[in-house]
Amino acid sequence: MRLRRSKVKIEADEVEEVKVEEVKVEESAEIKVEQADDAERPLKKQRRSQRQLNYEQQPAVKTDDEAQQPSAKQPAEWLKVYSGIKAYRASTYAPVDDMGCERIADHDPSDPRLFRYQTLTALQLSSQTKDPVTAEAMANLKAHQPGGLTIDSVLAMDDKTLDGHISKVGFHNRKTMQQTAQVLKDQYGSDIPSTVEGLMSLPGIGPKMAYLAMQVAWKTSVGIGVDTHVHRISNRLGWVKKTKTPEHTRKELEEWLPREYWGEINHLLVGYGQTVCKPIGPMCSVCPVSHLCPKLGTKSSK
Repeated sequence: MRLRRSKVKIEADEVEEVKVEEVKVEESAEIKVEQADDAERPLKKQRRSQRQLNYEQQPAVKTDDEAQQPSAKQPAEWLKVYSGIKAYRASTYAPVDDMGCERIADHDPSDPRLFRYQTLTALQLSSQTKDPVTAEAMANLKAHQPGGLTIDSVLAMDDKTLDGHISKVGFHNRKTMQQTAQVLKDQYGSDIPSTVEGLMSLPGIGPKMAYLAMQVAWKTSVGIGVDTHVHRISNRLGWVKKTKTPEHTRKELEEWLPREYWGEINHLLVGYGQTVCKPIGPMCSVCPVSHLCPKLGTKSSK
């Protein structure tokens, strides 16, 4: 009997030792797993941080609308003022509506160069001249025989004839017209330049004429055509900071006015300046945006 008890005890001790060894193996495995997790954790964190850093460093991609947004601060309620003037102009006649440079040139689908040349000529004649006078001079030139108003006919006119056609135009200069016609024939194939720089290289063509010629003749707006009306009204409305010249006004307007308005603002404000916001005695009593206008530089109104 004693021998049996001893054998059982030995077997029990062996079983217990086996269990202890199994526990040690499991604990060792868990430690290795935890060590692997600890080694992997910083790597994952590092990868996440790198992805976040790469994302933050990516330059913002602007949409087309965002890219065309003006960079300068826009005047308060400018769109209300603009819309009010536009609504008024839609129902009120102004001389520019049928005597502007885009209206008095001949539209000949078979010869688009003729329309472009006559548009440029109308712009040359319009400098410091009222629209009815410009329209009359253009009608005289187009009625000239032979040839009408073309580059070749202008070059062929004698001094007395050309002077007679444009005599009522303020500061008219027949020599400038003929010099321009010669350059166009010799250098541009009897067409007009298709860039602002090319247009401004012509005799008597300044920024206003060049930008308007691009808009009307070439159907592209690369800048705002600013004449005396646009210059005056922009200053009265406070849209620019007391600019002294139309060219300064153009640059300031282009800093904040969305590009989609560049092509129409000249026609809009010229007509408004002819009928309501006049140089002397502006008719503020009938102005639909008078309550929004600071009337800067206005001494008297009606």
